[in-house]
Amino acid sequence: MQSTTLLIIGGGPGGYVAAIRAGQLGIPTVLVEGGNVGGTCLNIGCIPSKALIHAAQEFHQLVQAADGSPLGIRASSPSIDVARTVAWKDGIVGRLTGGVAALLKKNGVQLVQGWARIIDGKTVEVARSGKDAEQPLRIACEHLLLATGSQPVELPFMPFGGPVQSSTGALSPDSLPGSLAVVGAGYIGLELGMAYRKLGVQVSVVEAQDRILPAYDADLSRPVLAALKKLDVALHLSSRVLGMDEAGRVLRIRNAQGEEAGLPVERVLVAVGRRPRSEGLESLMLDMDGSAVRIDDQCRTSMRNVWAIGDLTGEPMLAHRAMAQGEMVAEIIAGRRRRFTPAAIPAVCFTDPEIAVAGLAPDQARQAGLDCISAAFPFSANGRAMTLESTDGFVRVVARRDNHLIVGWQAVGRGVSELSAAFAQSLEMGARLEDVAGTIHAHPSLGEAVQEAALRALGHALHV
Repeated sequence: MQSTTLLIIGGGPGGYVAAIRAGQLGIPTVLVEGGNVGGTCLNIGCIPSKALIHAAQEFHQLVQAADGSPLGIRASSPSIDVARTVAWKDGIVGRLTGGVAALLKKNGVQLVQGWARIIDGKTVEVARSGKDAEQPLRIACEHLLLATGSQPVELPFMPFGGPVQSSTGALSPDSLPGSLAVVGAGYIGLELGMAYRKLGVQVSVVEAQDRILPAYDADLSRPVLAALKKLDVALHLSSRVLGMDEAGRVLRIRNAQGEEAGLPVERVLVAVGRRPRSEGLESLMLDMDGSAVRIDDQCRTSMRNVWAIGDLTGEPMLAHRAMAQGEMVAEIIAGRRRRFTPAAIPAVCFTDPEIAVAGLAPDQARQAGLDCISAAFPFSANGRAMTLESTDGFVRVVARRDNHLIVGWQAVGRGVSELSAAFAQSLEMGARLEDVAGTIHAHPSLGEAVQEAALRALGHALHV
């Protein structure tokens, strides 16, 4: 038995940031993690997926050059060594997780490798691995922080295994299949589906709703839809998956008219969502929202001195939300006054083109009872977008009509993920249209479209 002030279960973005900040504030802290630190995001999610997306884009550009590039670039018969690509991706993951472990050690955080079993709100038993496997460790704590994250949702009639994969398996292929069916046209399914298509795999996407990216408005998803068609990705919208045939080589689907069809595929990626990893919390008898732990605006649960952050607490399941919550909890435990009331949490979809949003879309503003104006500036009128061969898309601003307070930003286009910081910052600082319109933006840059959108909302855009 040992004791500590703060015990954190889960070493993902939320858990490790909470631990590092707690260490900086002098709080004795123990972090329990069953796998590698970094959680889903660093090991099998955000980082490896972006690495695979980048490798796929580089290969795709070479393939296009072999067919004759308008830039005058010529290449012949490009090929890809997938094992080397995966090794490169794993190298990035290793450097990042190693860096996190070093930061934990630097700040005095004790990292315990093992799987935690909660005895009560003050005691946890850890089943360790390696030489300590036969000696479970009991840890008593004053504060217990739950940061156990989320996991992919399985289809009950198509469990993961064999040709049916989650995003985890899709990110570390030992070889490329000839064909892949993606179940779910949300951001995870389309990010990986487009990457596989650029690597030369025949890709089909099956979505139960009548359009792709149903969480985003149609204006934002339209350029992505055009890109999917250009890549020759087969789309089966308003269609439901029935299961695999007995041989595991045909995916059976049914469309809105009740017609059934079979898609011959070598592998299936199921990307229908994620759910909080809340198993094992039953002994705490916490108030829940479905499978998510209910929290207040300080990330407190219904049990005193038990906290919860990140995906475990439900949507939005974003690593940067978990990080911000983890930092805040550490500071509250240290005696500081904090509440989690962000003006906006930006979100990015790393399809091609990318989508970045923060705050309210026009329809959401109307539903909230706000009288707003919105204006978009197209990348077809942006010089930097032209030089990047990516003129599809736009930047859009939403602001109140009475005082021009900005309440939302949306963008779709190549590289717009990098605009998300500016979007969130303007919302957090309470910027008005005049503030953004009057700020000199560098030329040539995609950021000019941000200024031009604000100018257009004010009625005097300069370049459109």
